[in-house]
This record gives sequence, C-alpha cells and structure tokens, in this order.
Amino acid sequence: MFVHNKRLQYTVRVSQTNPGLANLLLEQFGGPQGELAAAMRYFTQAVNEEDPGRKDMLYDIATEELSHLEIIGSMVAMLNRGARGELAEAVDEQAELYRKLNGAGNDSHLTQLLYGAGTPLTNSAGVPWTAAYIDTIGEPTADLRSNIAAEARAKIIYERLINVTDDAGLREALGFLMTREVSHQKSFEKALYSIAGNFPPGKLAPVPEFASVYYKMSQGQPPVRGPWNQGTGLKLVDTPQAPAGNGDGTASVPLKGAQDTALQAMKRRLASDPSIDPATGAELGMAASPLQDKPVR
Repeated sequence: MFVHNKRLQYTVRVSQTNPGLANLLLEQFGGPQGELAAAMRYFTQAVNEEDPGRKDMLYDIATEELSHLEIIGSMVAMLNRGARGELAEAVDEQAELYRKLNGAGNDSHLTQLLYGAGTPLTNSAGVPWTAAYIDTIGEPTADLRSNIAAEARAKIIYERLINVTDDAGLREALGFLMTREVSHQKSFEKALYSIAGNFPPGKLAPVPEFASVYYKMSQGQPPVRGPWNQGTGLKLVDTPQAPAGNGDGTASVPLKGAQDTALQAMKRRLASDPSIDPATGAELGMAASPLQDKPVR
C-alpha cells in the first residue's frame, strides 16, 4: 500500500517564475531519463524479483523515484504558476501574450498552449512519455547494469539543468536529486556484485574461442592500444578473417522438392540479362543542360 505524505522529500523554493526553464525541467518529469521512467523501471523489476533483498531495494528506490517525480513536478508547477493564470484569464493583450509565449529563450509555447502551463508527462520537446523507455529484460545481472547506466544518465541531465539556472533554491533541489542518483547507482552496483558469477549475464557460457577476442574492424591507421582491446583476458586481432567458426561464410537453408522447384522457377523468371542496356524513362525525359558543351572555367 502506498501512502502519500503531503511534505516533499526536499523543499522546493523558486525565486521567480520562468516558463522556459519549466519546459526544460520536463525532461526529468516525462523524459527517457526522468523520474517516472526510473520509478516504473524499478517497480516492474521489483514485482518479478525472487531475491528478497533485491526486491526490497528495488521497491524502495522505485518509491523514492516517485517522490522525486513529485519534486520535479512541483518545480515545473511553480515556474509556470504566473503564466498559467495569465494564459487562462487572458489578462494580456494578444501581442503581449504572444511575446511571452515566444520571447527570448522561452520555448514553452507548446506546453503552455496544449497543457495550460501545467505539468504534462512529456519531455522538454513535448514528446509524450512512453513505456518504451523501460528496458527491463527480466535478468538481474543484465537489468542491474542497465539501472546503473540509467542513474548515470539521469545524473548528467541534472548537471545540465543545474548549469542553465542561477535560481539558488532550484539549484539546491536539483543538486539533491542529482546526488540521489549517485546513491542509487552505488546500491545497484553493490547488488550486482553480490551475485556470484554475475558476468557474463545470463546462464549460458559464451563460446570460448570468441569470448575474449577483440577484432580490429577499421582500416587505415593502427589501433590505439589499451585495456579495452588487449587488456587482461582480451586478445587483439589486427586482421580478422571471415568467416568465424566453421563454414564458408555463406547463408544457406535446405529446401524440400516443391519449395526448391518453385524457387528455381522464380529465379529464372526474374533473372537479369547483363547484355541489355535499354533507354530508361528517366533518360528519355532528361532535358539538355544549359551548361552542356560550355567550357568549365
């Protein structure tokens, strides 16, 4: 059972309204790296988690992400509060209202007109939130790695949001949210490494001859050598030769008699004759270029 506490997890103080900044903050409200996506990602993982410790952790963090969604939503609402009343009651002349919607640095006209300067579940470009943001695959050793990356991406978005405002109260609240991403990242990483044999993800062992090989696939300059291509447990292959494994590198499938007969008939009917070079409609319709036969200077 969820119980809503009317007090925010972190106090939101906004010094002045700013619809343009409110629009940017929507990235963490309904965007792919935002709080709703995080809450749904961890909540759905928790429902199916069999390990009691990880289950508790995922539920706890999912619930905290919902509280962060409330913080971000409150910021957006406070930043839009003045514009919302002005827009609803038409207190300005049309030209002044248009100027406010499209003024310098204010790209919030979409959310103001469509959503009445509210807090829609969209990102900062007005794209609606979608469950496609949730990349859970149902294997803890893979999902925990995805969670770590998600928290890292969210931290970077918060850093960028902090960099675009000088509002002290907002910067403090955004800094709190950014810092909680770091804490969650630590929890997920510790949970991952508490699973013995967590790499590679899943149950099946990789094919040994391919598991520890780095293929240099680009031509030209020699590769920059480092642990990513020749470190412990990795062998650098400068000139990979196809095909890998057994076989000649072609694709094949055995066909039954009727299928093979039909396929051969189709191939004969659609075969190309390389000796034919007919004039095409495009060539017949081409007009002479006005520059034709003129010397190039």
